[in-house]
Amino acid sequence: MSDLTEPKDRRGYSVEAYVFLGTALFFFVVCIAYWFTSYEHAGSVMLLLTAFLGFLPGSYLYWWGHHMRARPEDRDTADLEDGAGTVGAFPSSSIWPFAMGMGAAATALAFVFGEWPAILGAGAMAAVLIGYTVESRRGGYV
Repeated sequence: MSDLTEPKDRRGYSVEAYVFLGTALFFFVVCIAYWFTSYEHAGSVMLLLTAFLGFLPGSYLYWWGHHMRARPEDRDTADLEDGAGTVGAFPSSSIWPFAMGMGAAATALAFVFGEWPAILGAGAMAAVLIGYTVESRRGGYV
């Protein structure tokens, strides 16, 4: 079935966007109430940043929802055949995320032991980024 017959308000990612934007609105209201009842800076800033954590993916999904065709699962008139075919490319198992975590851990140890773990960790993370990029472009193991 053609997407041209669907109404404009039935776009993709609308439910997901509204969940995140609703979460952001909730935490923003709680932040305002918290500020006026406690006048505490740290908790208010954390609640405000939590609201932004909901706003960022919500605004991204809202924007994409208005700039792409509706997915088959978003349309009431979709048939089973509309969702058939290749779903997407999924990465295989890789050692690079573990190596990135080890590099980040080494970088975090710089807060305790000085700057030398940060140099080692930054070097490891740069090498991991290169390796992970090469692996994802080749579609296999490096």
